[in-house]
Amino acid sequence: MDTSPVSYQQEGPVAVIAMDDGKANALSFGMMEALEAALARAEKEARAVVLTGRAGRFSAGFDLREMMGGVERVRSMVTRGVGLLLGLYEFPLPLVVACTGHALAGGALALLTGDVRIGVRGAFKIGLNEVQIGLPTPILAMELARDRLVARHLTAATLFGMTVDPETALTWGYLDLLVDDGELRARALGEAERLAALSRDAYGKTKRALREKTIRYVRSTLAEDLDRLTPTA
Repeated sequence: MDTSPVSYQQEGPVAVIAMDDGKANALSFGMMEALEAALARAEKEARAVVLTGRAGRFSAGFDLREMMGGVERVRSMVTRGVGLLLGLYEFPLPLVVACTGHALAGGALALLTGDVRIGVRGAFKIGLNEVQIGLPTPILAMELARDRLVARHLTAATLFGMTVDPETALTWGYLDLLVDDGELRARALGEAERLAALSRDAYGKTKRALREKTIRYVRSTLAEDLDRLTPTA
């Protein structure tokens, strides 16, 4: 019996990677390991990827219960999470994110890594809510938000930790398209198939050059940021 929180399905040239832990799709160590394995498989077998969640829940971000083991546990999860999210951000194949519902904190960051981001209409919350729950916003979050969000909403999104509904998320820059729930999979596959027809070499090299400055900055400041996020005294 397969108990993995991540499924992998090939649809022509597109790999559909779906998160479903039966709950909030938190980024636990197990979820991150399964996502990394699915992405590695897709890089070998596919020409584009659709990343999606379960109905009503894209991802609630890092699994806070797994972080309740002291400073080193927090540092380990944040380091692993940064690796996963930067891996999505620099993934050499076209990445379409199909946001099935709530996307909070690390879930909103996964949304921001997509090349095309499609959401569903509904009573869902999207945003980097770290400050709202009493946590400092990581540099990774601020830099991905700086890159992908509309500049005039950056302070509200990061410093105020505001979450917004899908319609507002579209205007802020979390999403590129908004559709009804029944249209999400077909629209995401269509976008992925369109991008899959582009030159893999040209796409990957251009994407890397486009995002390399942000990637290098986040990696170079990670140690300092971990000290800021997890003070020992």
